Amino acid sequence: MTQTISARSLLVALGLTVLSALGVFLALAVHGPNWAVYAPASCTATHCFCELPRIGTLVVQPANSWSSYGYVLIGFLMILVASGRRGASAMPPLATRTLGLTAIIVGVGSALMHATLTLWGQFVDVVGMYLVGSFLLVRALARWRRIPDGRAIVLYVALCTALVAVLVILPEVRRWLFAVLLILAIVVEWVFARPLRPGARFGYYIGGLLATAVAFAIWILDQQGLVCAPHSLLQGHALWHALGAVSLWLTFSYYRSERLSGRAY
Repeated sequence: MTQTISARSLLVALGLTVLSALGVFLALAVHGPNWAVYAPASCTATHCFCELPRIGTLVVQPANSWSSYGYVLIGFLMILVASGRRGASAMPPLATRTLGLTAIIVGVGSALMHATLTLWGQFVDVVGMYLVGSFLLVRALARWRRIPDGRAIVLYVALCTALVAVLVILPEVRRWLFAVLLILAIVVEWVFARPLRPGARFGYYIGGLLATAVAFAIWILDQQGLVCAPHSLLQGHALWHALGAVSLWLTFSYYRSERLSGRAY
C-alpha cells in the first residue's frame, strides 16, 4: 500500500470490515431471501452483469456482493489514517474521514445491490457512487478556487443532495450522470487543481486513473457478456470492484502526499 499502514491498523480495518459484512448479512437474513417481493433493480430487465443470480438465496450474486467489501476495507483504513498523526500532509482529518466513510457507503451499497438485485439496493449503490464523485469534484474545486473548508463542506452537501434528487426523479440517467461527474472531477483536478498541490505525487493519481480505465474495460466485457462464466466465482464485475477500490486508495494517497501550504477541503 502507498500509505504507511501498521500491521495493527490493517488488522483493525480487517476486523471492522468483517463485522460490517456480518451486520449486512444479518440485515439480509431479516428481510430476505424472497427478494421478489421488492421492486427489482433496473438491470433485471436485461441482465445484471455476467454472474448468474442465485434466486431464493440471501446473497443472489455472491462474487459481486462480497468483492464490494474491498471498498469497506480501504474506507476503514482511511479513517484510521485520519486518527493518526497528520504529519506534513495538507489533507485535513475531516476530509480523510469523509472519504473513508464514503468508501464504506460505496462498499455496503454495492454489496446490498448485488445481494438483492432490488431497486432499493440499486438506490443505495448509486448514492455511494455519487458521494465519491462529488468528493473528488469538490476537492478539486476547493484547491483550484481556494475554497475554505466550511464552504467546501456546504458545497459537497448541496451537490450530493442535488444528485440524489435527480436519482429519485430520473433514475434512468444514473450511469450517465455519474460518468459526467467523474469526468468533470478528473478534468478539474488535472488541469486546474494539480498545479496548486505542492509536493503531491501525481504518479498516484495516474495510477488511480489507469486502474479505473482497466476496471471500466472489464466492466464493459462483463456487462456485454463478451467474457462471461455465469456460474464462476471469478467474475469480471468483482474485478471491477477490486480495481475500483485500488483506484480510490491511490487517489487518496495522492491527496495525502500534498504538503502543507494552505487549506482546502
